[in-house]
Formats: sequence, C-alpha cells, structure tokens
Amino acid sequence: MTSHAATGAIDHHHDHTTSTGIPNKKLLMWAFLASDCMFFGTLISTHLIYRLHPPPGNPVPRQIFDIPLTSFSTFILLMSSLMMALAVNAIQKGNLKSMRFSLLTTILFGSIFLGGQVFEFNNFVTEHHMTITNSILGTTFYTLTGTHGTHVAIGVLWLGLMYVRSFKAAAPAPGSYPWLGNVLHVLALLAAILLSMKLVLSVVWGLQEHGLSAATLGGVARAQFLAIIGAVVAFGALRWFARPAGPVHFDQRNAVDVEMMGLYWHFVDIVWIVIFTAVYLLEYL
Repeated sequence: MTSHAATGAIDHHHDHTTSTGIPNKKLLMWAFLASDCMFFGTLISTHLIYRLHPPPGNPVPRQIFDIPLTSFSTFILLMSSLMMALAVNAIQKGNLKSMRFSLLTTILFGSIFLGGQVFEFNNFVTEHHMTITNSILGTTFYTLTGTHGTHVAIGVLWLGLMYVRSFKAAAPAPGSYPWLGNVLHVLALLAAILLSMKLVLSVVWGLQEHGLSAATLGGVARAQFLAIIGAVVAFGALRWFARPAGPVHFDQRNAVDVEMMGLYWHFVDIVWIVIFTAVYLLEYL
C-alpha cells in the first residue's frame, strides 16, 4: 500500500511525528474542551438546581423567555456549524476561496447570534426588569448564557483572525510592512461586524417601538448616519484587502489550524443545544 509520505499527500487525520498519532495542536484543543465541559456543566447544574428550588419572588421564566427568537438564534448557530465544517473541508482540499467564503459566512451567522443575544438581554432588562443582581434566575441565566456568548464572541474573533491570516503573502515585497496591513485588515473586519450589528439592532428597536414606516427608517438613518458611513468604509476596506495579490502563505499545510478552530466552534454549538434545552425548552414541558 502506498503511504501518504510516499505519495506526497497530506494526512489531515494522523500525525506520524507524534506518539499519539494526533497533531499536538488538536490534542491541546481537545484537552481545553474537556476542561470547558466541566466548566459549563457546573453553570448548567447550578441553574437547574435553583430552577427546582426557586426562592420566593423569583421571576417566572415562561413569562419572560421569547422562544421564537431563541429558536431562530439556535437555528442560525447550527447553520454556522455547517459552514465551519465546509471551511475545514475546503482547506483540506486546498480550495482557499471556498474556505474564505465559509469562514465569512460562519462569522456572519455568529454575529447574528450575538446580536440576537444582545436584543434578548436588553428586552429582559428593560421590559421584564430582570437583571443579574435582582433575582436568582437572573444571576444563573445571565452568567450561563453570557459565558456562552463570550465563547461565541471569542470564536468570531478567532475566525476573523484566521480569515485575515489566509491573505498573508508568501513573499512580501521588500520594504513593505505586512504586519501593518494585517492589523488594518483585522480592524476593518471588526468595524464591519460591530457597526453592522449596531445598525441592525437600531433598525429592529426602531421598528419595535414605532412600527414599519418611512419615518421610522429615516429616523434610524439620521440617528445612525456616522455608523452607516463607517460600515460602508469598513466593507470597502474589506473588499480592497480581498483583492488578488499573488501567492499566499496559507494552504493545505494549515488545515490543522482551521480544524482546531472547527473543534472549538462545534463545541460551542453543542453546548448551546444543551443550554437551549435545559434553560428554555424545559420550562415548556
């Protein structure tokens, strides 16, 4: 049988240079995820214990939760996991363009999930007056879902850095400062994400308060004029950075880095399925 080494093909599932046969980066990620399982297990268990023994005056979850919104956010996060898997598959085949598209789509879906969480938290605080300090439900709920949201935000940032890294030139021009271009690329991507989330949430809150009308949309546009200009500039910068610029350093040899990112992202999605079931759906059974 012809070996991978003999044929020059890259074995993306086994590393024959390690004693375990698993790439060290991937093994490290599995170890981290194992510890994170215990961390989330503690938070989920705490929420469930207080759910079974709520103190007097504790808010009623069914009167607060918005299941349609959370179900939509859950669906979006699951679709992001699909796109992450496509990104891993693409880089393993050396299809850099497809990997970048899948990473950007994963970033988009992760940002939508975060925007939904911001909207949900704002609604719980302003409409239902549930904060992290005024009830046990608020304490356990915000701690658990906020910790998960932080993991998603870290994942989105990591995805963005991986996307920018894929444009690193194989041979930078003499006298150039590639690190400066990378920093500006990351800043443009972060600005595009944050400003887009701000604009979408502003539109949703405007529609929720005043209804759909030209006056509502015009008022949001006037109030968010600088954010709109900033978003246009940020997306223009992203388009400029994505222009063809010769050979890049990122290829199939970096597949393990994308796969490690994929392990983290799939873990975050699986944890959310458990949270969605234990925190939200359990209240309706």
